[in-house]
Parts: sequence; structure tokens; C-alpha cells
Amino acid sequence: MYKNAVRIAAITAIAGLGIAACSSSKSTGGSTPSAAGSSQSAAASSSAGGGGGGGAQVGVILPDTQSSSRWESQDRPNLQKAFQAAGIKADIQNALGDKNKFAQIADSMIQEGVKVLIIVDLDSPSGAAVEAKAAQAGIKTIDYDRLTLGGSASYYVSFDNVQVGKLMGQGLVDCLKDKTAQATTSNPVKIIEINGSPTDNNATLFKQGYDSVLDQQYATGKWKKVGDQSVPNWDNAQAGTIFEQLLTAAGGKVDGVLVANDGMAQSVITVEKAHGLKAPVTGQDATVPGLQSVLRGDQCGTVFKNTSLEAQAAAQLAIDLIQGKDPGSLINGKVHDPQGNRDVPSALQTPEWITADKVEDVVKAGQASAADICKGDVAALCQKYGVS
Repeated sequence: MYKNAVRIAAITAIAGLGIAACSSSKSTGGSTPSAAGSSQSAAASSSAGGGGGGGAQVGVILPDTQSSSRWESQDRPNLQKAFQAAGIKADIQNALGDKNKFAQIADSMIQEGVKVLIIVDLDSPSGAAVEAKAAQAGIKTIDYDRLTLGGSASYYVSFDNVQVGKLMGQGLVDCLKDKTAQATTSNPVKIIEINGSPTDNNATLFKQGYDSVLDQQYATGKWKKVGDQSVPNWDNAQAGTIFEQLLTAAGGKVDGVLVANDGMAQSVITVEKAHGLKAPVTGQDATVPGLQSVLRGDQCGTVFKNTSLEAQAAAQLAIDLIQGKDPGSLINGKVHDPQGNRDVPSALQTPEWITADKVEDVVKAGQASAADICKGDVAALCQKYGVS
């Protein structure tokens, strides 16, 4: 067994490379997390669907580059593509995890005179403050990926996030079928849950989903929860440290780990390997590292949220608002904001659980490339599972 300091240093190094979810995802996709992490400066600058930031009709604020590689590798290009196709000039910037920067970007976009503002909040209070400013300026807002509690967005575009959680929960159950069959109430399957950020409403919905599945297993007495903790800001290094602590408290024994996204899953897997463990781990966002871990068998699955669908829906909503059209045909449900006591018209996309034999689905959807995934030791596994 490695010394604790060595393990934590390894985890911190992974997080420093930007191995991510959303997520959340984040998600996912076509460039490695190290590339996303090294391009913070470029991510922060404006990137427009139809040119430079000046005179943009729509502003988009992405949250960070660290919680998930999806924001820069998937969401930015997907949004750019949709706006360019419609001839709409867009100003897309990344707040890099800084709430002050988030507010400054919003102020600039409001002054710039955008007609629609799309945001992925860093937390609900700061997001709601931005939406209030936009409303005062007569600008419509759209919550993208996560709902701003107490906010005033006209629309919400995301995935069915309770279903995302259910997929992770059922995925873990399926991965532990053999062990469950051998379990008894005196020797139960031991589970640790590593949840997303307590300030992210999506994390609450994910947990609601996977706990609805796992609680049924706990009720049998053949499964036992031996650890359950949220990770501030979806921080990958903290996820590894928290898992290390929970594992130690559980006597160094765990049979399965429900992890809320791929980035944190990488840190959990690193700790497991340091302890000589290989308990099934879940994830979310179908990131390149996550998909590689799924192919290796280190991660039993990941939730794929096809962010091109999410981006297309958000872009079309914005385009309809700019052009004065009724966007009602895009809305397929409502999501309740308990803090604001209102139901927000929503365009919700359908997630998919990805196991090794389904990795090709992500490639076919254009949200990751075989060239990025099938490197080194993963190349032979790609051939085995038909990833090309």
C-alpha cells in the first residue's frame, strides 16, 4: 500500500490536468481533459458564432474548465455550430469557476446589448443575480444544463437529470449482480457514494435518481452504505481525498462506488489502484478518460448526455426569441423551482448509459473521436469492442 501522501499527490496531479462531468459531463468528448485544462486563457476569451464579441445577439456563459472537459470540448463548439448555421452572432465565454468573473462577463454582455443570455450558473444566488440584471435590461435568459434556483430564466434546457441518476444507480446494480447474489445480511455489498457539488441543483437531482434505485438494495439488508459525501465544486482532487477518508473509515473495504461524474471517478479509481482494489465505479459525461476507463473495466459505465442535442435546443430557443417566434414546439416539460416556487418551461433531452460495448454510440454521435479514445493500451480494447 502506498503512503497516503503519495496517493493524494497523484490524485491532485490528475485533477490539475483537468480530468473532469457535468457531467456533467463534464461531460465529455473530443479533446482530452489536459487540453481543456491548458486552454483556460482561450476558454475565457469571447468566441462568437458569427465573428467577434462586438454586436453579438446572444451571449453564452459557460461555468469552468475543471469540473468537466465537456464545456470546452463539446458545448462551446456545438453552440458555435448551431448559431453559425442560423447566421446568429454569438459571444461565448467561460467564467473559469470564478463567480466575480461570471458577473463581469454578464455585465459586459448586457452592456453589449445581447437579446438573449444563456448561462450555466456556478451557484444559484450568483446566477439569479445575473438573471435579475438581464431582466431589468429587457434581456431574456435561458438556464443551460442546470436550473438556477430562485432565478428568472424564461426557459431551461437540460437532460432529465433524475433519470441520469437512475441510470447510474441501475448501472452499479447491474455491475454488482454476481456479488449481490453471494451477499448476506452479515456480509453485505459495501457501497460508497461520492456526490456532486452541494451548490449545484443538478447534483441534487442526480442523487435523487440514484438513491431511488440504491435505497431498494439497502432495504434488503444485502447492501450497506458505508460512506456518502458531496464534493464541493465537483473538485476532482477533493473527490479523491474524500473517497480516501471514507474508505479508511470503512476499514479499507468497498465493493462498489457511485460516483456522480467521470472526473471524480478518475480520482476514485486512482485511490482504488493504490489500495489494490477494483470495485466498480460509475460516472457521467462520457469524457474521453471516462470512456477509456469503461473500456479498461476500471469504470463499469458512464452516462452519455449528447450535448449536441442540448446545444441545438438552447440555440434554437435563443434564435426563436431573437426572431420573435414562439418556441413552444421545443418545450417538452416543466421543471419545478422550489426556491422560486415556479415551474420553468423546459426542453429536456434523453440520457444513455454507456458500457464498453456502447462506447461506439458516443463516437457515432460525434461527441468523442476514436482517435482520442483509442490510444496506448486502449487501442486493442477499441478493436475488441468495435470502436472506430
